[in-house]
Amino acid sequence: MTSKQILMMRKGLRMVISILSLGVSMSASGFLGLGDSASWKEEVLLHDGRKIIAERTQTYGSKPTIDSREGRLLEEKWIFVIPGSKERLVWENNFRTPPEGQSLTLMLVGFVGGVPYLATSPAGCIAYNHWGRPNPPYAFFKHDGKRWQRIPLVEFPAQLKESNVVVGRPKPSNRSGMLTVETVREDNRLLEPHHRVIVREAITKGDGNWNCPDYSSLRYSGPKAPLPISPPSKASLDQK
Repeated sequence: MTSKQILMMRKGLRMVISILSLGVSMSASGFLGLGDSASWKEEVLLHDGRKIIAERTQTYGSKPTIDSREGRLLEEKWIFVIPGSKERLVWENNFRTPPEGQSLTLMLVGFVGGVPYLATSPAGCIAYNHWGRPNPPYAFFKHDGKRWQRIPLVEFPAQLKESNVVVGRPKPSNRSGMLTVETVREDNRLLEPHHRVIVREAITKGDGNWNCPDYSSLRYSGPKAPLPISPPSKASLDQK
């Protein structure tokens, strides 16, 4: 084999390795969901019949398992305008495990007397414990003109009742363009009842956050009993 043929073979081999490396890199990026995000708009029906348009963006991370179709939801950002004004409000949420993130799922956007309100629900047991194990399982917020402040249920306006945004992650086909009120309702159709309509009394039946273990209780935070030590068997004593 001539030196020229050897040189051509080496070039061809390097090209094959480069192509294979690119394919592996792309597959890994697809599996990890690196840099994956989606943006769309939602038509939000307010309690008084008015409508506003909310801009929404979600960012996704790695896939929890090999069998997962999508990456974890990492961050979410909402932008909407206060009705009758040009003031833009932003609600941002980090879905990493608290206390690193807030891990709250937005359910309802409302305006009463020109004041913006939000109803959210802790996503998962760690978040539920982090937010004080509320029952009904919500965290409510009011915008004081500068920032979002958490408020108790008794300060959340009673006229704000029904979820009016897609709760959680919309279907893949609904993560672009404009989602109408009808599309939002359809996407929320299979939600648990307490995620479709705000409940104002403690929930004791069914599956939900209220069944999460209390990680602050002595069962989880108190001292653990030592492992029992079994007495020596008769056979081991006979051998001594």
